[in-house]
Amino acid sequence: MDQLSAMRAFVRVVQTGSFSAAAREQNTTQATISKKVAALEAKLTGKLLTRSSRELALTQVGAEYYDKCVAILAELDEADALARAEVASPKGVLRVSAPVALGCQILAPILSEFLTRYPDIKVDLALTDKHVDLISEGVDVAIRAKELEDSSLIARHLFDNPLLLIAAPSYLEHHGEPKEPEDLKRHNCLIYSMLKSINIWHFSQQDQNHAVAVSGNFQSDSGDALLQLALDGVGLVQLPIWMVNDHLKSGLLKQVLPNYEGHPLPVNAIYPQSRYVPLKVRCFIDFLRQKISDNPMFQ
Repeated sequence: MDQLSAMRAFVRVVQTGSFSAAAREQNTTQATISKKVAALEAKLTGKLLTRSSRELALTQVGAEYYDKCVAILAELDEADALARAEVASPKGVLRVSAPVALGCQILAPILSEFLTRYPDIKVDLALTDKHVDLISEGVDVAIRAKELEDSSLIARHLFDNPLLLIAAPSYLEHHGEPKEPEDLKRHNCLIYSMLKSINIWHFSQQDQNHAVAVSGNFQSDSGDALLQLALDGVGLVQLPIWMVNDHLKSGLLKQVLPNYEGHPLPVNAIYPQSRYVPLKVRCFIDFLRQKISDNPMFQ
């Protein structure tokens, strides 16, 4: 048995959640992956995984062995990378996770240039507004518009995400235009449900901070859905400038309370803490920071 190969197969089965997904990644069959894990279990004389028709679960022994395998394979990958650092070019599959709107509007338009610059890298971009566990899902880099909360991860700041309060002209014609943050209590506010204090909107003006409790008839974990309802004249919403800039220029949306600044959310590139950061990850983050610094919208 090639134990290192079997360990890698076992780790990816755990991280992907299935034998078939791990097999597709490694361009082999489900039976081959299953045999490798079975060979490990035979060597260890104990079950690593329990299997049902719907899911896989680690046994206690399997959970402890998984943690050791991840650490050993990371050390091995680090040794290999350091040995060839002077001559290597970044290569391999780069798994990136990002919110849907940010991925479509900021990442997708620049990825062709990245792939041209680094032809040996294949990007696997997963777009979701849900929280992603980088370790269990095998993600190399996650782009998140929030403060870092997990000490096992590293954050590289990309840009601050200024939020604008906007509405369609049709909504303002029917309901009037707020003149100060407190007026929002009398308006229909469309709420992004993924924030901790989803019903509190923050504004600042001349070093004075305002926190307003808002309410409305619609909330969503999708910025795109909130944007569409704002365009349809349903209510007011706070969204980042890069989502609404074109609509503001066309007149489909109007900025409300322009003299008050919305509380910006930091957008970070997040990756697992390790003594060795893969070259493909470093190149991707450096590329993002360069492209964003060249974009006047984020100055």
